[in-house]
Amino acid sequence: MNAESETDRDARKPPAGVAVVVIGYDDAAHVTDAVRSALAQGPAVREVVAVDDCSTDGSAGLLDRLAASEPRLRVIRRRANSGGCGTPRNTGLDAVTSPYVMFLDSDDVLTPGAVDTLLEAAEGAHAEVAGGLCVRRELPSGREVPWQARLYALHSVVPHPARRPRLVHDTLCVNKLYRTGFLRAHGIRFPEGRFPYEDVVFTARVLAAAPRIALVPDRVYVWHVRRSAGRLSISLDRSGVENWRARTEACRQAYEVLLGAGQKELARAVRAKFLDHDLRMYVRELGLRDAAYRQAWWELTRAHLAEYDADDWARNPAAPGRLIGRVVLASPEPCDLPRLRELAARPARLCPPYARAADGTPVWSDALPVSLEPLRTRPVRALPLAVDAELRPCARGTQLRLRLRLRLRLRLRLHELYGRVAQAGPESVEAEWLHRDDGGVVVRDTAVPLAPCLTGSEPAGTAGSEAVVLAQGPEPAGRAGSGAVALARGAEPAGAVALGRCARGADPAGTAGTAGTAEPAGSVRGGAWSAEVAVDLAALSALGAGTWDLRLRIRFRDGVSRDVSAHALRGAGLLRRSAVPSVRHGVVLVQPYATHSGALALRVAPGVRGVLSVARARLRRLLH
Repeated sequence: MNAESETDRDARKPPAGVAVVVIGYDDAAHVTDAVRSALAQGPAVREVVAVDDCSTDGSAGLLDRLAASEPRLRVIRRRANSGGCGTPRNTGLDAVTSPYVMFLDSDDVLTPGAVDTLLEAAEGAHAEVAGGLCVRRELPSGREVPWQARLYALHSVVPHPARRPRLVHDTLCVNKLYRTGFLRAHGIRFPEGRFPYEDVVFTARVLAAAPRIALVPDRVYVWHVRRSAGRLSISLDRSGVENWRARTEACRQAYEVLLGAGQKELARAVRAKFLDHDLRMYVRELGLRDAAYRQAWWELTRAHLAEYDADDWARNPAAPGRLIGRVVLASPEPCDLPRLRELAARPARLCPPYARAADGTPVWSDALPVSLEPLRTRPVRALPLAVDAELRPCARGTQLRLRLRLRLRLRLRLHELYGRVAQAGPESVEAEWLHRDDGGVVVRDTAVPLAPCLTGSEPAGTAGSEAVVLAQGPEPAGRAGSGAVALARGAEPAGAVALGRCARGADPAGTAGTAGTAEPAGSVRGGAWSAEVAVDLAALSALGAGTWDLRLRIRFRDGVSRDVSAHALRGAGLLRRSAVPSVRHGVVLVQPYATHSGALALRVAPGVRGVLSVARARLRRLLH
């Protein structure tokens, strides 16, 4: 009798089962959608364990009615609300009987085929953990942003987490499948009770157990971001300083878990991630908070960063997060918040003034001589270059032409940075506008030369004498499509772009001055380069009402380029809403503004419908 083949044995072996633990509290509007997305995965899902954390809105009743017709669904009602997400997940994990387990929040969904994809990856690689791509879907716009896309660019197997330190950046537990026996054998659970950012600690515990990990590029999880919801999720509700206290505590525990397990490199990576991601995110919003919040935040941050050692600061010392952290440590009180906000932006911008110590060493400021010496060796493509931007209507003489082709003037000014920019030789700049809700749609301008600024007494924000009349051209006739590539313009007609003389005078923003400001003793007066670009409103308005983010690509003489955002200048006549006449739309409402990180963005609302939508939004803000 021939021996039974391995293929025959595998064919008769029952498929591995997966349990999906769904947790929810007072989320009757969404919880059944989440559960159905798990049940719809097919036979690979052996059981769905829905844990209701003592809801008061009827969520449990909805789940019970669904369970009456679905034998795979089990509903567990907690008698008291836990105050967090960790306890109900542990409750569900204790009830799981399947070989594999996943976690799902009540306001999110699994994508079709997600479980099959992750299960196949885990079993094919003999991995204890399998992870896939999560996308953040902003509602109601529907805009999607991949979460940690670099990790999930390709199919890969990581035999040990230490070989991929980037894993610490993906702190989500919901886009992964875990072998149940692995979690139980290592006692891996979530922090109990009200512990925000519980998945940060849980992920550290998983990595500390050194699992074999399979990664797939497929979308497996949709994280719904509802910023207008009556009750924001823990990760979105950052208005109170307790949120920051919870985040620093979660990061501290993650570091200690990994260090205690002998995973020193991963522990270092946790601290690096805190500087590059968490710290920068909160600094960008710090100027929006009141004085009491800022003071408490500053003290909490200094206490947390005081735990870092020399090796933590020595790694990639010119990275923006490390520079911000060192400034915070050096000052006992909140300081230079506008300038720190610009440095926390993505990409980072280090705005003037550029001070030096008595020995010539670049420093943060005369009052706070934190060394910026590492910037001297940072590659040009990674320097925190600062570009000021101001958006103005075309000169009066061009109003007739505006009716044929909608135009604004974008004036750009690139600052020197301790001689590094002049050394690299900036040659040109290309402006592109990215649609906020569909990042694949881009309106791109032809690259224009960058010219050294001329000295003079021209008032800040006025047009230079070299400015020329913008050429006219027919407004595009077709409505722009929603394709994922670009609405790229061809070569500009002659005279469509002008080089401007740099303005001299006080910084309109009143923040980290421009080269025209009086420089403190010990600072260095650097050079600057400028360009002027015509903004094609016809192309921007072709998609209807929307928001556009400005991105710039600066090219240097050796072929290197650097993508940057632009610092939005404030002042008289700047960042002011204007109505531009249009043959096609009648009128186009244009509103330039500064984002939380200080970058220039543009809201465009064409036609009467667009104007009415802006009016309604303004009325809602006034009423609320």
